[in-house]
Amino acid sequence: QVQLVESGGGLVQPGGSLRLSCAASGSMFTIKNMGWYRQVPGKQRELVASFTSSGRPNYAGSVKGRFTISRDNAKNSVSLHMDSLKPEDTAVYYCNADIFLDHFYSSSRLYWGQGTQVTVSS
Repeated sequence: QVQLVESGGGLVQPGGSLRLSCAASGSMFTIKNMGWYRQVPGKQRELVASFTSSGRPNYAGSVKGRFTISRDNAKNSVSLHMDSLKPEDTAVYYCNADIFLDHFYSSSRLYWGQGTQVTVSS
């Protein structure tokens, strides 16, 4: 059973910084990709940051230049460093991991964390 556990959310003032972390645990094959999404009530979950198939970071336009995603393959973890936070960044942030189901990389399954609340407010 694969579990994704996020940490690092909280309340921060506009212009502040936060760092979110997510670690995958349990019995698993190779992780294909990891990323971060966010969701506010009444809206669809949206991509914040992930990696392309070539391993390059990929950001939503609204966070580009302010957020930095990083991944530690040895620890099956991904982090999101958020700078210059704005009230509109307030949301529940979810980590996801696309994990191969076998050694042949023939198929994969998407797992989600439970979410961590980020609130940007003065």
